[in-house]
Amino acid sequence: MPATAAQRFFDGTRHLAAQDAASAEACFREAVAIEPELGEAHANLGWLAEAAGRLDEAEACYRRALALRPQQPTIHLNHAALLARLKRFDEALAGCWTAVQLDPDAAAGWSNLSVLLVQMGRHDDAEACCRRSLSLDPHYPKAHINLAYLCLRDGRWDEGWAHYAWRGWQLDLAGRVTCPRWSGESLDGRAVLVGLEGGYGDMIQFARFATTLKQAGARHVTLLCPPPLLALLATLDGVDELLPSDGLLPPARWDCWTSATSVPRHLNTGPDTIPAAGPYLQAEPAAVARWQLRLHQALPAAALRVGLVWKGNPAFENDDERSLPSIDVLAPLAALPGVQFVSLQKGAGEDEATRAPVALHLGGEIGSFADTAAIVQALDLVICVDTAVAHLAGALGKPCWVLLPHQMTDWRWLTGRGDSPWYPGALRLFRQARRGDWAPVITALGEALRGLSSPDHAVPADHPHTDP
Repeated sequence: MPATAAQRFFDGTRHLAAQDAASAEACFREAVAIEPELGEAHANLGWLAEAAGRLDEAEACYRRALALRPQQPTIHLNHAALLARLKRFDEALAGCWTAVQLDPDAAAGWSNLSVLLVQMGRHDDAEACCRRSLSLDPHYPKAHINLAYLCLRDGRWDEGWAHYAWRGWQLDLAGRVTCPRWSGESLDGRAVLVGLEGGYGDMIQFARFATTLKQAGARHVTLLCPPPLLALLATLDGVDELLPSDGLLPPARWDCWTSATSVPRHLNTGPDTIPAAGPYLQAEPAAVARWQLRLHQALPAAALRVGLVWKGNPAFENDDERSLPSIDVLAPLAALPGVQFVSLQKGAGEDEATRAPVALHLGGEIGSFADTAAIVQALDLVICVDTAVAHLAGALGKPCWVLLPHQMTDWRWLTGRGDSPWYPGALRLFRQARRGDWAPVITALGEALRGLSSPDHAVPADHPHTDP
């Protein structure tokens, strides 16, 4: 008996649930071949095409699905998310608004609308949508997380941490240990396991709280750590043991566990109470000496040596906003006298490191974050986009100027500040005034660097600075 469209659609959804995209797509294509007006199958083909990066095809599938199922709010929301990815925000807003009008009691629709409004820079409206979503479903995690980012970015950390606790990815450790999760009670005499959460930059930023837990009375602090960070985080005070996050955990030896980014909530941490007294990580002195010699041999002795990182991980959700389009954006800096730029770029963008203003590319020689730390320590200044290198420089106490996008700025940089309470005296923030417009930022960088070209001029890190 020939398969029906419904059967193939069901098979496709089963493969989709099993994360078998190729089989799912084959089933949905067969379903629409049998029944061309099966709108749900067209919608799922759009979702799969978007996930595979075939954006034109995805839009065509969504439009076909909407022509067949104009009353389906989920299709409107998925199409709107694609339009937002394409920076067609007005069209995306119309689609989101249609979805919430079709189903005004759905928490997901209002939460999705809030995400889009954040992308459009309408933060007050986004917050109102988050709160509307939570009024409909107080237990909807995505709305809590979206509201957390808004509160944290705005410096309202008491509420922000409470909403941030709804993130599910922090719970991965719960299935690997038998001890209870720490909920803020006294740690006197207790052994605590601090789990990995987020990317390398998050781990560098929040590793400081392992020291704080030790100071709070913990008898023994174990920190789970990504292998590339092991050597670097071994220099952190107060950590009794480092374990690689990708290995098996030893038999139970802890009284409780927590994730690194949960600690600030239990300690009532606010922008004015961040534990940030001086550098808390160290580069290995012999490695610093080796890189200093390498720089001395390759660059003029009197030059100001400035590290550069212009791109982050392209898989990051906001990378097209935070990363520079190419090294060419920084080319005007090549004309600055007395400044030599050293590329620390690895991965995406590394093939551009032979172009101006780079005088020396070291990214290909970096094998670990310990190497990066030693190079950073040997430099006078680091200029980077919002990547782990900014947190590394800050943790080392090295002057670092961070280039921030106008939209979707990460919450940890707060709003409108030119400094960072996470790394006082080390970081200076250069913010875009308009979405995608890096030219004024680079002009401001050039003006700031021009004053540092004198060999006896100290590099000021914590200098008041907002939009250029």
